[in-house]
Amino acid sequence: MPATVLIVEDEPAILELVAVNLEHAGYETLRAKTAEDASRLLSDILPDVVLLDWMLPGQSGVALARRLRGDARTRELPIIFLTARADEPDKIAGLEAGADDYITKPFSTKELVARIRAVLRRRKPQHGDAPVEIAGLRLDPVAHRVTGNGAALSFGPTEFRLLHYLMTHPNRVYSRTQLLDEVWGDHVFIEERTVDVHIRRLRQALAPSGHDSLIETVRGSGYSMRQ
Repeated sequence: MPATVLIVEDEPAILELVAVNLEHAGYETLRAKTAEDASRLLSDILPDVVLLDWMLPGQSGVALARRLRGDARTRELPIIFLTARADEPDKIAGLEAGADDYITKPFSTKELVARIRAVLRRRKPQHGDAPVEIAGLRLDPVAHRVTGNGAALSFGPTEFRLLHYLMTHPNRVYSRTQLLDEVWGDHVFIEERTVDVHIRRLRQALAPSGHDSLIETVRGSGYSMRQ
């Protein structure tokens, strides 16, 4: 499932250039020209990263960043500032407003993509390219391959994403709602019990190598992967 990037930029040429290049790099994009447009989008869809211009008509990017950090729903949303303001005090102000990173204009597409990947690795490790391994269970997101004690295991695409998320967030309990938001996306409206079906399929796929026992049901709370 590709990461979704919300681009908040009031200059149409820059907005289009950034969006097209990110789409070519494999990301899904959402576009907003003002902080108010971005807020309306964010009320319905929670992206994986926000690229936020500092100078916007109406509410500034800094004010929007502070508001996102003050809301429980968007508090952990990665934010990267895009701005022509390169002075150190401005960078400090942006970071203190809650930004995860800061890119000054002009910038290269390669640098932008590298910064996005770095932020996702820190904030949302399930979007990283690095293989992850727990107790002999190994998942390679680039090769889209899972092995248990060296033997190949077969997964459907949803079970693969679910396993990747759980393996990159071990020893934490997630409710059905949280898993729906993180694995399916919070803009997808399906029944919470659908998670139970995919957990069952995930355990069945892990059973040949004995790793199904890693998936723990926490009664009344949700599911967890134990190391």
